[in-house]
Amino acid sequence: MNYSILSEIWGVLKLATPYLATLLALIILIEQIVYLRKKSRLPGPTLVLPFLGNVVGLVRDPEKFWDEQADYAKSTPLGISVNYIIGKFFVFIRNSEMSHKIFANVRPNAFQLVGHPFGKKLFGEHNMIYLYGQEHKDLRRRIAPNFTPKALATYSNIQQVVILKHLISWSENQSHCPVGLRLLAREMNLETSQNVFAGPYLGKEARERFKVDYNYFNVGVIALPLDFPGFAFRNARLAVDRLVETLTGCVEESKKKMEKNEEPECLVDFWMQEMVREEREMEQPPHSPPPNCSNREIGAHVFDFLFAAQDASTSSLLWAVALLDSHPEVLKKVREEVESIWNIELNSFITPDQLISMKYTQAVAREVVRYRAPATLVPHVACEEFQISEDYTVPKGTIVFPSVYESSFQGFSEADRFDPDRFYSEERREEQLFKRNFLVFGAGAHQCVGQKYALNLLVVFIAMFATLMDFKRHRTDGCDGLNFCPTICPKDDCLVSLSKRCSKFPMLSLSLDQD
Repeated sequence: MNYSILSEIWGVLKLATPYLATLLALIILIEQIVYLRKKSRLPGPTLVLPFLGNVVGLVRDPEKFWDEQADYAKSTPLGISVNYIIGKFFVFIRNSEMSHKIFANVRPNAFQLVGHPFGKKLFGEHNMIYLYGQEHKDLRRRIAPNFTPKALATYSNIQQVVILKHLISWSENQSHCPVGLRLLAREMNLETSQNVFAGPYLGKEARERFKVDYNYFNVGVIALPLDFPGFAFRNARLAVDRLVETLTGCVEESKKKMEKNEEPECLVDFWMQEMVREEREMEQPPHSPPPNCSNREIGAHVFDFLFAAQDASTSSLLWAVALLDSHPEVLKKVREEVESIWNIELNSFITPDQLISMKYTQAVAREVVRYRAPATLVPHVACEEFQISEDYTVPKGTIVFPSVYESSFQGFSEADRFDPDRFYSEERREEQLFKRNFLVFGAGAHQCVGQKYALNLLVVFIAMFATLMDFKRHRTDGCDGLNFCPTICPKDDCLVSLSKRCSKFPMLSLSLDQD
């Protein structure tokens, strides 16, 4: 009986095989035709692997993949190219003016900023980057008090305490043996972000859970978007839910504190202080919070800040060390400037005025992020067809990748050379002359709201690291290649030997319950 059934099934399969093969061939043919129609005359692969597209090349060697995409774009006056990955047609934009056109048209009938090709699944439908128009403006207005000079000064002191703590640890534990700096810098930066954004509201146990969940998230961001149990992408999505829940609890505690008119200690305090002020100015207490400002929504926005600050800043810290090591004349100038302004023997913080007066160190920070833009691409999705030039209309549903990395190498004099003087010399004025090519923080309505915070952190780190530490890079072939994780860092994870440079570390402290 069983043999008879199997024989019948086999017979049906034999009969169906030619039809199934024909159907599969037809699907593949239609896929190629649709790709070629969307591609039009733009440069890019002529044919793509069925269903997968060129995802294998992207996963195997991201640096080579995006370099080839840039080479395609260079071959046309438009400065754009195309490709296909896992059923998604995309347009790569190298030309700065074309990128500005994308950034200036983030609206329901043009482009939507997604932050990640599958960002809505990771970050949720109501993430800040998906907002438009007045709703988006209102939220940015409420966020603005988080980045006032007073707030930035508060964050700077927190940053200095955490950075000092880790520099001391690095100097004590290395014994002059080379160590990859990426994980050390990442851990330091995560602690910095936790203290700046959530301050005293994260206990020791919560911080440890936070590290674990953020690692799940970090791995999932660069994994294949397979949303199934046990896969990295699913783990990342669940980790985001737990992280947002933790930060929501911080928001709730902070609001109680701000209602008592206490001084803000961290970002959520500044946010809640503004929310409490708005409520008190109303004639009648609101029945519900303003749009996008429930405790959970604010918790999600704080996570957005943490994500934006964490990996991008870690990338910049690593490149700062690598570039200072390979440019000793720049390191010498930084040390001379910092030591003429900040006296470590006084055991005092670097003040906001002192940071402003470190003109050359600021120029170094700006050149670091120009030369090695941490987030190389800013993905958008075309909500509707959009005519980007006289010759090409971006099809609806296309993922569009403006490359801020490629823009950084356009216009600037000797753009392939690391040269902080371009931002320091009053005669050259490249910061103004080539402003439209400096797209590290984006442009338009969705330009990075925390760019001053990011640059301040980088300046503080460069000043303290250069002054307090001696270091030597252990260079190997290809060590300066780009490793995507998900922002770019040196391929060797910035392998350095570290030791204390100063006779005695300064003593800095805050009343933060971080331990």
